[in-house]
Amino acid sequence: MAFVLDVSETPEDQGSPEPSPYDESAVHDSFHQLIREQSQRAAEEGLELQPLGPGAGTLGPSGSDHQALLGPEGAAVYSAATLRILASMPSRTIGRSHGAIISQYYNRTVQLRRRASRPPLSGLARSARPSLRLYDLELDSTALEEEEKRALLVKELRGLTPAQRDHMLRAMPLGLAEKRRLREETQTPRGKRRGRPRLPSCCSRLSYARVPASHHPGLGLLSGLRALAPWHYALKRIGGQFGSSVLSYFLFLKTLLAFNVLLLLPLLAFVVGVQAAFPPAPRGPAPAFTGLELLTGGGRFTDTVMYYGYYSNATLNQPCAGPLQGGQCTPEAAGLPYNMPLAYLFTVGAAFFITCITLVYSMSRSFGESYRVGSASGAHAITVFCSWDHKVTQRRASRLQHDNIRTQLKELLAEWRLQRGPRSVCGRLHRAVVLALVWLLCLGITLGCTVAVYAFSELMIQSPVSAQPEGALLGLPFVVGLLNLVAPYLYRGLAVLERQDSPVLEVYVAICRNLILKMVVLGILCYHWLGRRVGALNNQCWENFVGQELYRLVVTDFLFTLLDTLFGELVWRLISEKKLRRGKPEFDIAGNVLELIYGQTLTWLGVLFSPLLPAVQVIKLLLLFYIKKASLMANCQAPRRPWLASHMSTVFISLLCFPSFLGAAIFLCYAIWQVRPSSLCGPFRTLDTMYEAGKVWVRHLERAGPRVSWLPWVHRYLVENTFPVYLVSALMLAMIYLNIQVVKGQRKVIGLLKEQISNEGEDKIFLINKLHSVCEKKERSRAGRMQAAVTPPALDAEDWDPWQHSAGPGSPASAHRLGPAPTALQTHTPP
Repeated sequence: MAFVLDVSETPEDQGSPEPSPYDESAVHDSFHQLIREQSQRAAEEGLELQPLGPGAGTLGPSGSDHQALLGPEGAAVYSAATLRILASMPSRTIGRSHGAIISQYYNRTVQLRRRASRPPLSGLARSARPSLRLYDLELDSTALEEEEKRALLVKELRGLTPAQRDHMLRAMPLGLAEKRRLREETQTPRGKRRGRPRLPSCCSRLSYARVPASHHPGLGLLSGLRALAPWHYALKRIGGQFGSSVLSYFLFLKTLLAFNVLLLLPLLAFVVGVQAAFPPAPRGPAPAFTGLELLTGGGRFTDTVMYYGYYSNATLNQPCAGPLQGGQCTPEAAGLPYNMPLAYLFTVGAAFFITCITLVYSMSRSFGESYRVGSASGAHAITVFCSWDHKVTQRRASRLQHDNIRTQLKELLAEWRLQRGPRSVCGRLHRAVVLALVWLLCLGITLGCTVAVYAFSELMIQSPVSAQPEGALLGLPFVVGLLNLVAPYLYRGLAVLERQDSPVLEVYVAICRNLILKMVVLGILCYHWLGRRVGALNNQCWENFVGQELYRLVVTDFLFTLLDTLFGELVWRLISEKKLRRGKPEFDIAGNVLELIYGQTLTWLGVLFSPLLPAVQVIKLLLLFYIKKASLMANCQAPRRPWLASHMSTVFISLLCFPSFLGAAIFLCYAIWQVRPSSLCGPFRTLDTMYEAGKVWVRHLERAGPRVSWLPWVHRYLVENTFPVYLVSALMLAMIYLNIQVVKGQRKVIGLLKEQISNEGEDKIFLINKLHSVCEKKERSRAGRMQAAVTPPALDAEDWDPWQHSAGPGSPASAHRLGPAPTALQTHTPP
C-alpha cells in the first residue's frame, strides 16, 4: 500500500488552480532554502497520510516514496505538499500576484508624481513581468487591502499628466478589462458624475499625442510612413492564407523597394536636382512626344535629366562679373562653385557604397534571424502557446491572426513529418541518372538562349543606330524578355521528372537554374555594350545608347511579367479548373523572385548612364506589388505541400548581394576605370576615363593652398595606392574568422548550459524525492510517538506465564487449547 503526503489548503489557495511542475526549465539559486522552509512549515502544520489509487507505485524497501512519483504512463505524480512547494518557487511567483502588481505601480506612480521635473517618456522602463523579489513589496492577502491599494493607485494616476498616465497604464502587466476599468476611473473627475464616461475629444487627443511627439519627433514621421506603406495589412493576409513561402516573395519585393529609394535619394539631391536647377543650353528643337518614348526611352526623353548625355561638364553656380578675353569669367566672392563631373562621379560611388553597406547589413541580420545560435526545438510549443496576441479585439484582426497561426502550424508539422525513406541501390542509381539528364537538358536550354542573344546582338550591331527606326530598337529587349519568359516554363516541365521529396529543395533547384540563365544573358549584354557598342558608336554618345537600352530592358521585363501574370496564372487557372479539374495553380516562387533580382540588376547596371532609372524601378515595383497580390488572391492557391520558408529571405538577399550587386559593381568599375567616355556628351567628355575627374580635382587642390594639402595626400596614398585595399580586405577576413570562432564558442557554451539545465532538473527531482522521504519519516515518527503514548508497553515473552491466565487451576485442557505462546499480549483492566 502506497501513501502520499497531503496538506490542507489554506484559504488563499482555494479557487486558484494548482500549477503544473512539468514546465520547469530553470532552477533558482534559493531553491534549497525554499525546500527547507516549506518542509518545516509542512511538518508544523501536520501531514496526513492518504492511500493512492491503483495506478500509483509502492514504497521502496527503504521506506521512501521514490516509486510513488511515477504515474501510470511514466509521468511524475506529485502530492499536494510538493505542488505547494513548487508553487512558491521564485520562478513561479513572478508576475502572478495581482495585489503585488497594483502595489508596485502605485509606488512607481508616487515616485513619478513627486519628481520636480517630468522625465522623458523614454526613461520609463516597460516591465512586462515584474519580479516580486526585486521590489520590496508586501503581498496583500485580503481583498480589502488590495482595494485600498487600487484606490490609492487610481488617485495617484489622476495626478499625472494624460500622456504619462497612458504610458503607465500600457506598461502594467494586467488584463485588458482591468486596464479599461483603471482608465475609466482615472478619467472620471473628482466630483461625482453619473452616466457613461465621455470619450476624449479630438483636440484632447491631439494634445495627448503632442507630448510623446515633442520628446521623439521621429515617431510621428515613422507612423505616417508606416500608414502609407502598401503592405501594412496585405502582408499579414498573404502570410495567413498562403504561408511563409509565398510571403517571402512580397517581403523581398518590399526590401528591393527600400534599396531603390535609398539609391535614388542621393542622386536626386546632388545630381539630378542640381542639373535641373541649372540646365545647359539646348542643342536644338526638342522632338514632339509620340508616346513611343515610354517603351523605347528615346525621342523626347533623350535630352533630359534621364540620361548621362544631358549633364554638363562645367562648374555650376559660378556667376561671372563680366566676360573677359578668351571667354573666361571671374567668379564673385559670394559664388559657390559646384563641380558637376566630380559630383556625378562621387554621388554614384557614394550611392553604391551606401547600398553595399545596407545590403551587407541586411544579409547579416537575415542570417542572424534565420540561423540562430542554438536549436529551434521549441518552435512548436512557442507557436501553440505564445503566438496569440491577446490585445486583438476586432473580428477581422482576430480571424487574420487565427489563419496565420494555423498556417504556421501546418508548415511546422509538414517539416516535422517530412521523412526521406532509404532507397535501394537501384533506386539511387536511377535517381542519379534522372537528375543528370535533367540538368544536362537545362544547361542545354541555357546555352541555346545565350547563343540566341549573342547572335541577335551581333545582328543589331551591323546596322547603324541612326539608320534604324525607333521601334526597331525594341528588338533585342523583346528577344531577351521572350527567352526569360519561356525558359523557366521549360525548367518547370523538366523538374516534374525529378520528383523532389522536399518542396524547399525543389524551389532552390529552380532558383539555381533561372539564376544561371539570367546571369549568363546579362554577361553577354554587358560584353555587347562595353565591348562592341563603344567601338561602333565612336562619333555618337554611346552612354545615352546604353542607358536607353537598359531602360528598354526594364520596361520590357515589366511587360513580359504582366503577360506571364495574365496567361501563366489567369488563363492557366481557367484551363485547370474548367478542363483539367485540378483546381487553382500554385504561385511560382522561384520564377517571380528571379524576375525581381533580374530587374534590380538592370537598375544597378544602368544607374551610371541613367540616374533616374531607380525611379522607374520604384514605380515598377509598386505596380508589381498590387498586380501580383491581386493575381495571387484570385488565381492561385496555397501550396499543396506546406513547407516552412525559414531561410528563404536569407537566400534571396544573398543572391541579390553576390551575383547581382557584385556583378553590377564590377561592370561599373570597369566602365569608370577602363572605358574612354564619349567626346560629344556627358560630364566626362574631355577626359580619357571617368576616373580622371578625381585626379583633376586633386591637382586643383594642390594649387589651392596649404590648407587643403591633406586631401591630395589622402587621395594619393589611400585611393590610388593598392596597399590600403589589401589591408582592409585582410582585416575584413580576420573579422569574419573571429566572428565564426565566436559563434562556435557560443554554440559550445549553449550546449554546456543546456546540459547544466538538464542536470539541475535531475537535481530538482532528487530533492523532491528527498523531501518526500523526510516528510514521511517525520510523520511516521510522530505517529509512533502518539501510539506509544496511548498504548501501554507490552510484556516480554520470557516473563510471561501462561498458567497464570488459564481458565482455572487444574485445568490442563484449557492450557493445551491456548496453542503456541504469543509474543505480546495487551493487559485488560478488571471490571
